[in-house]
Amino acid sequence: MRIAAPDGGAACVLAAVTGEILDAPGAALAPLAGAAALTPGLALAARDRCPLILLTDLHADAALLAPVVKATVVVEAASASHWIAHAANLAMTDPRGPVHVACADAVAGEPALPIATALRPPALPPPTPAVLETFGDALARASRPLLITGLECGADDAKWVRAFAESLPAPVLATAKGRGVLAEPHPLALGLVDAGHPLLARADLLVLVGVDALELPPGPWAPRPLARIGRAPWPESGPAPVADARGDIALVIEELAPRVRARPAADWDVAELDRLKRAVTREARATPASRLVGMVREATPAGTLVASDVALGLAWQAVGPREVLTPLGGHGPVGYAILAAVSAQLVHPARRVVAFTTPIGLSAGSGALALADARELPVVAIVLGPAHDETAFARAVERALATGRPAIVGGACSA
Repeated sequence: MRIAAPDGGAACVLAAVTGEILDAPGAALAPLAGAAALTPGLALAARDRCPLILLTDLHADAALLAPVVKATVVVEAASASHWIAHAANLAMTDPRGPVHVACADAVAGEPALPIATALRPPALPPPTPAVLETFGDALARASRPLLITGLECGADDAKWVRAFAESLPAPVLATAKGRGVLAEPHPLALGLVDAGHPLLARADLLVLVGVDALELPPGPWAPRPLARIGRAPWPESGPAPVADARGDIALVIEELAPRVRARPAADWDVAELDRLKRAVTREARATPASRLVGMVREATPAGTLVASDVALGLAWQAVGPREVLTPLGGHGPVGYAILAAVSAQLVHPARRVVAFTTPIGLSAGSGALALADARELPVVAIVLGPAHDETAFARAVERALATGRPAIVGGACSA
């Protein structure tokens, strides 16, 4: 699908979000002159582990991209197929990220030599029996394990994570990118991870499932025993896991199943978890802005995709992985929410897509909204601000959802 983005920077954001949603590289085509304008979108892809291929002409500015791309490859007609396949493979190799492909104008019109090759990296080998034994021993010693889900978890992993949590049983926290791996209405879904979450102090084993080290918020992680299931290598600078099972997440959990069944049930107080779940739910609707978010959530169907450059908290309940699109750490380009929503709607035209943003974000996303209007994409942008009449706001949201075209609902209840 070819889309004329408002500019090169917007093209990179659209491609990054496409890669995040599709689990395959998004592609952006842009001139390299003025590479600084491309950097925010590429930095987003690098930080959020989004597979992306940036195709540009040859230009001296290529060195400016080095800090935010995994590699730059220069293609000639005879080698184009090989290097583009290499770029796709590298973009998908964990940790995923953007790869720059440069092609001279004179080369772009020449016939390329086709080749047959793999565009994806080979499957990771399964963990060894010794690693699984170490992991099983760590689980056996823990009476209160706590699962934390992260950005590496995809739709194919979700059912395995749920079975894992229910078999232990163990509560589950999510990073901002790991939301919905366990549906947030589930009784064992206890909110978003942060260093002050009360469950962290109670847990005697933290099990990271698909968590990238960049996702962990600052805090005293080292004193807590840590076990990990994930695809990417764990950095030496991160807290050292007592057990590290690297491989396909679903496969690792399946291999651990006999060891989980053989251990005693976890010793979490079910009543305590229920009280905490209800407290988290109440807190999620405690502010006027969170009530507005909750109203939009109630007006939209399950499976709605939401893009946001403001903190949504648990007022928005995710029921599947990668339904909540937000830049890691909140460090996204201005206008991210609108661009991400447009990308999500292009990828999933049959699903409802909502964006939460600010007046500044709306202004920066005007080009993306114009693209949505030109293609009749029914993206609904919610501009959070003071809302004096929640009933009027709810009616404005209802009208916006019914238009079948791009719509804007202001925080002051205008549409």
